[in-house]
Amino acid sequence: MAMSQALPSARAPARWQDFVQLLKPRVMSLVVFTGLTGLVCAGHPINPVLAAIAILCIAVGAGASASLNMWYDADIDAKMRRTRSRPVPAGRVQGADALALGVVLSLFSVMLMGMALNWLAAGLLAFTIIFYAVVYTIWLKRWTAQNIVIGGLAGALPPVIGWAAATGTVPLNAWLLCAIIFMWTPPHFWALSLYTSEDYEKAGVPMMPLVAGAASTRRQILVYSLLFVPVCLLPAVTGLGGAPYLAVAALGGAIFILLAARLSRSHAGESREQRNDDGLYDVRAGAKDARNLFAFSILYLTLLFATLLGEHLMGVQTLELLR
Repeated sequence: MAMSQALPSARAPARWQDFVQLLKPRVMSLVVFTGLTGLVCAGHPINPVLAAIAILCIAVGAGASASLNMWYDADIDAKMRRTRSRPVPAGRVQGADALALGVVLSLFSVMLMGMALNWLAAGLLAFTIIFYAVVYTIWLKRWTAQNIVIGGLAGALPPVIGWAAATGTVPLNAWLLCAIIFMWTPPHFWALSLYTSEDYEKAGVPMMPLVAGAASTRRQILVYSLLFVPVCLLPAVTGLGGAPYLAVAALGGAIFILLAARLSRSHAGESREQRNDDGLYDVRAGAKDARNLFAFSILYLTLLFATLLGEHLMGVQTLELLR
């Protein structure tokens, strides 16, 4: 079992900023955003204080998962350019402290969600934390190239949790929001892995380009993209989204598929040259098609959920094409 005990002890007392970094605030912001979208799209009146508590619990639960992930993955994080400056591998926070923070925040978020909202939402939150920290981090990530595909469920559940917090139920449309994020995850992360594969190779993480090769990964990204975009159109069929959403999903989806097709015809991921930087976007010429899809995938998902959120907040008439 890979833990951080082998890493050097913290050289100086940790700052509060280091503990904030343990919570992966950028990832947390996306989780909060999708969770809030699920809560609002549920269309059920909810006390603003309770709504705020629900979003707080989702945020804290996401931070707890991240802290547990950084505790367990400190050994491989230390080997990767993108993650070596994180608090635990950099020696600014002790692994035991990251573990303790993750456990305490997990218990706090789940118990508060259950007592303030309902135990269905609390149970889904607990499942999400356990799935990410145990199933994905401890098992899948180091064992199979399908780690991102299966593990993506953890990142896809926040809108379902938000919906459950508002209504105490999880209908089809709640799971449709989950499906959008779930299907988005493989092309998003495999595009990233095509130009950061040297990091994963050093760390011994079996990402798809290392196991199946760059060409196979590019083809799989295209296949997943062709499956992903129709899923994004479904909210207009089920009465969840309106005409603005359908326009954003269709136009953005066409661009997504175009970028995936260009990537499939490229040679991204085949160069073994090291990158000269630690950034995610300053890449060599051969990897630009992978970088472009990775960057647009973030924009597309954000626009999808922002449009749904805006429609429901403004009372835009939704579509139901099957009616």
